[in-house]
Amino acid sequence: MKIEIEKYPYLTIILFWLGIFCMHLGALDPNIMEARNFVTAREMLTDGNWLLTTMDGLPRYEKPPLPTWIVAFFGKIFGLENIIWLRLPSALITLIAMIVCFEFSKKLTKRKTYSLITTLVFGTSFMIIFAGRNGTWDIFAHSFILIAVYYLFQFFESSNQYYKSALMAGLFIGLSFMSKGPVSHYSLLLPFLIAYGIVYKYKNFGKKWMPLIAILLLGVVLSSWWAYYIYTYDTTDATRIAEKESGRWVGYEVKPIYYYWSFFMQSGVWTILAFVSLIYPYLKTRVFDKKVYKLVFLWTVASVVLLSLIPTKKSRYLLPVLFPLAFTAGFYIEYLYRAFNSKISKWEKFPVYFNYVLIIIIGLLFPAGAYLFFGEKLEGYYFNYILTSVLLFGTSCFIWYCLSKYNFPKVFYATIAFIFFIISAGFPLANAIMGNPNYNSISKITNSSIPVYRLEGITPEMLWDYGKKTNRISEQELLSIGPNQKIGVLTHFSNTKDKLKFLDDGFTIKFVETFDLNAVDSTKRGYKSRLKTDFYTVTKER
Repeated sequence: MKIEIEKYPYLTIILFWLGIFCMHLGALDPNIMEARNFVTAREMLTDGNWLLTTMDGLPRYEKPPLPTWIVAFFGKIFGLENIIWLRLPSALITLIAMIVCFEFSKKLTKRKTYSLITTLVFGTSFMIIFAGRNGTWDIFAHSFILIAVYYLFQFFESSNQYYKSALMAGLFIGLSFMSKGPVSHYSLLLPFLIAYGIVYKYKNFGKKWMPLIAILLLGVVLSSWWAYYIYTYDTTDATRIAEKESGRWVGYEVKPIYYYWSFFMQSGVWTILAFVSLIYPYLKTRVFDKKVYKLVFLWTVASVVLLSLIPTKKSRYLLPVLFPLAFTAGFYIEYLYRAFNSKISKWEKFPVYFNYVLIIIIGLLFPAGAYLFFGEKLEGYYFNYILTSVLLFGTSCFIWYCLSKYNFPKVFYATIAFIFFIISAGFPLANAIMGNPNYNSISKITNSSIPVYRLEGITPEMLWDYGKKTNRISEQELLSIGPNQKIGVLTHFSNTKDKLKFLDDGFTIKFVETFDLNAVDSTKRGYKSRLKTDFYTVTKER
């Protein structure tokens, strides 16, 4: 059955992207990873630290600077005050990744419907939404590798235009490295090369050796020049940070090898369908292109296996797996497109019904559930609550109706609409549960009438909110301040009686206030003590 929006795939993708990745970008405060990146971008603009990058004036070479440059550019144009502009580059690179996903899947299969399905599954996967709406750099690295893979496939398969495809592949391989080092090369590019070698065998390479060398040379040059620069001009800090970062891959957040076994759950609403798409013996006889399905299936599996071999594991490290998984899940959903109304057996329909009954229940119960959950906190958010309730309830009813008529294409697009409505209409409701009566921004002391120092480390979120570099002071320097000199001191000591206890009787210590950036109060599970710091004034009397 032909769906009207399939006639306008690019318009569909862009409209969908606007609702999912651009609405309410400034609703939440920056998280710790965003704060690190935004502070580094701010110091590029204020201090000119474009190559020898810094955070609070100290070297920060843990990640290459390409995405930070882009964010600094947006900050230069639109200012640093509105966080929407700082998150927008992540949203834009996600749009580019979606368009490339559409073009690549169309290049692989020549099927526009499959390509649009794959792209929308990609763009509605939970972890993709999270990465595309946050000012973190993983989405840049993986998107650049997706583009590189798109050109590599053309390079491998075409009989002409070798150098164009080769140079473009090399360019984006280098740009990916300049975004987050070799992470995406290992987790996304290498798995593709393994899968391609198994399925397509790297045939007809007689005339391609020179452009292949061009790929390697361009990729190596773009990947290594910044590292060479910082090692040349700041050898000590570059070496120290490199040793620390390499150690984190083997001795930090160590998890068992099977930790990623439930990787498909990171696709969110597509969890069950994504799982079924990975049952290769079942699906290989049902897909319209067995060879391409095998390619993307092996690409997905190889990515998970390679990531599992690394001792350090976090759920967010599974982001690159969501790229080939969207291609794999797209094959199963395309099969449901063709077969759900006639050819598919009852037992085959069970996981589909199970998946959508869960979605329908969520939509039908949302009005009552949200009202009971939020209660009086809905004050000021009733418009979003009512609008979201109507949209989700109505969409759930529509999904149920289409399932009863075995019209899976409409079920699929209603699922996309379901997610669209959650973000575009319901996202502000997240702020309804965030109310910290003790919230107090540290930015208020930026222009203090007395000099302000920090005695120990400050968290990235605090540093971002502070608005500029902090002044550090050691215990010895604090003991040595001049007579009758009054200064402000920020401290993170957890025990009140231990605060500044090293100062002798010649000092007057006065507690002023506590700065607390937590969005929830201290009784909530999400409360973080690291987002709180105390402010004292210290005066030396003699």
